[in-house]
Amino acid sequence: MQKHNPDQCHNRTLTDMSSSSSSAAATIRSLSEISEMETIHLSVDLVSAARRNIGFLRSVSECPWLLQRATIVEAIRRYDEVWMPLISDLTVEGSTSPMVLPPFDVEWVWFCHTLNPVGYRKYCESRFSKLIGKPAIFNEENEEYALMRCKEIWVQRYSSEPFENEVESDSQHPSLINEDLLNEVQKHKFLYSKFSEPYMCELVYLIAARQRYRGFLYMMQRFGDGCSRFVPALDILLMLQTHQSYPTVFVEDLKDKWEYVGKTVGVCERVKEKEVEETKKLWERTFDQQYEKAGGGLAVELDKVILAKPPIYWEVSDVDVNTQYKSMIPRFLLEVCVFVRLNALMNATNGGTKHNFLRLRVVRCHRELKLEKSISNFSNHSWQKAWHMYCEFRTRGLLVELRGHGGRCFKGSKLLNSLAFHWNDLLRAPSITLTRESDQVRVVASITPPVQAPYLLKCVPDRVTDDSGAMISDVILKLNNYRPQKGRWLSRTVLDHAGRECFVVRIRVGEGFWRRGAEKPSAVNWEDRITEIREGSWSYVAGSIGRAPEKVVGTATPKQCPEQWQAAWHFSTGDELLINWGSSTSPGLSFCLKNHESSDSSVTLLRGRKMQYQDTTAKAVMAEDEKEDDNGFVTLVRFTEDNPTGRATALLNWKLLVVELLPEEDATLVLLLCVSILRTVTEMSKEDVGSLLIRGRLKEAKLGARDWGSVMLHPSSLSSSSASPYLQPWYWNASEVMAKCEGDCVTRPPASHYSPVEGGDVLYKRGIIT
Repeated sequence: MQKHNPDQCHNRTLTDMSSSSSSAAATIRSLSEISEMETIHLSVDLVSAARRNIGFLRSVSECPWLLQRATIVEAIRRYDEVWMPLISDLTVEGSTSPMVLPPFDVEWVWFCHTLNPVGYRKYCESRFSKLIGKPAIFNEENEEYALMRCKEIWVQRYSSEPFENEVESDSQHPSLINEDLLNEVQKHKFLYSKFSEPYMCELVYLIAARQRYRGFLYMMQRFGDGCSRFVPALDILLMLQTHQSYPTVFVEDLKDKWEYVGKTVGVCERVKEKEVEETKKLWERTFDQQYEKAGGGLAVELDKVILAKPPIYWEVSDVDVNTQYKSMIPRFLLEVCVFVRLNALMNATNGGTKHNFLRLRVVRCHRELKLEKSISNFSNHSWQKAWHMYCEFRTRGLLVELRGHGGRCFKGSKLLNSLAFHWNDLLRAPSITLTRESDQVRVVASITPPVQAPYLLKCVPDRVTDDSGAMISDVILKLNNYRPQKGRWLSRTVLDHAGRECFVVRIRVGEGFWRRGAEKPSAVNWEDRITEIREGSWSYVAGSIGRAPEKVVGTATPKQCPEQWQAAWHFSTGDELLINWGSSTSPGLSFCLKNHESSDSSVTLLRGRKMQYQDTTAKAVMAEDEKEDDNGFVTLVRFTEDNPTGRATALLNWKLLVVELLPEEDATLVLLLCVSILRTVTEMSKEDVGSLLIRGRLKEAKLGARDWGSVMLHPSSLSSSSASPYLQPWYWNASEVMAKCEGDCVTRPPASHYSPVEGGDVLYKRGIIT
């Protein structure tokens, strides 16, 4: 993009445009009312094209080979010397682009080149005396056909030039042919990181983005002379770059508005905050709406401003291996932004209203949530962001309440008005945005389409069970005609984010029966102390007494460990886990996870919170390193062909028996790892570090009060008054979030609390600790 000096702006400012903006507001009340007659006609299906471009960028990001300098230099040479002359010969000026697509490396150079529309146009006209376009191909079958057709022509015309880029990564690259092209490619090598959020491929998001892009073009068309630079929001930038990637279409659509192209800020350019504010104000004056929205924030780097990173990780997962478990229900998250503006006649300093405030709540799942902002924080001159958060779809929606403080003699507050924003209504609204209004304020809520998020699972203590899976109880004994219950297993119920029972984990401890004064269970041999995972929920027969589900989906069996290792486990998944407690030269836990049955990927277990789970501030990294052996966190990193550098697919805390896993990671494997590590550390340390000896249900926080992971605040919305650990990722304050109830620290009940029928404390200490 051509750069402009913001200090050399036209004399006509946004304030000077108020009269023309007011007339625009009289005819254009919302983005949805803009017709193609009033703005620039779009000659390409930007929704399909944007989805295709995001997929292409993702493929580039997953191909480290393509980002190596030697590969890029060779790709530029092939693009400049082979592809562009070839496509030029096939292109007939004035007709549609030929149905051919170049090799992957060449297409990447071509894509980057088109994102500089001014430079690309000059390049084409100087070399070929015409603009070279790209075919609009949006499905895999047509892509494959276009690629094969290109290969046929390529081989026929350039028999000595291989169709694929065969350069070695360590080869000496020749002197550069086109330095400008290299700069363009280097500039965009991390472009996918801007558009990697999974909701960006959703149809409803792309349709809304296209409509906002129309508004952006309309704004440039009407007021382009009065603004030095236009700063696109992220969703608008996606559509702009998609439009630019089809050069002939882009030039034809803009026609006499070409001079505004150079005023648009590119993705890699830095801008001043006042330039962003200028674009925001112009948008507000044009449409009487806020410029930013959920999924449509700033897409550029501000000078001397560090943008806060989102607190969640929800990268695209192509597959959910956990659909095999009927007891697991996917979790869906959406991003939410709430903006507030006082009504035109309202002044926050008015005596009668200056003590009023807004309170944000969710419809369900987190009744304790009460985020408050004083009316005095807002103005009637512009929209201001009040809250930025991430909510589970099951929260159903937001409530924004206008409240007034009580008088001197009264505590609390009085509800003056309530504005509701339900997710289903927002998904049907234009631009996925809704406006609600009271006599004092206007509130706008925008969301992104809900997308699948990582699973959250935690193991909670439950009653001891027998070999059949039935709880040890007089109720079961009576149902069994008083036949003694054989065997003793420690049991844990696995709950998901919504408190639903998904699995039952059982650890075999004892064998035999209990008869009053005659016989009691004895500890099983070490090699028989297996762990099993059963899929499903308890079948209750009376109150909280029930039987475990019958289907066993995973087991972990202790085995003799090889030299230099202190513990070994064999999993039914085919994996083998080796554990070391550490030594004087290498303190702390170390792991090795191998699978002799599959060669598709390899797995590494890393102590502590790593990769996306790590707090990257220097102070936090030092603290993490100091306590990584004590906090119980382990990160599971999987290496595949697509991710040779590794991808963290799960985070587990073996002390608390809590896990977070991506849909592509198997829940059974992660649970087996978590329980096996805890059992090993318990046995090695001779201490019940994970409260395994608790043999009964503990009181849980009431469902719906502050459900785990239901609401998370963006760092930009966190403050001292809203810094609750329940509004942050669980692993930032794991012990506090996982506490059973307020003020609870998981105290172990006395031995007298347990029935002697279970076998007694000695049995369980022998089976777990010794």
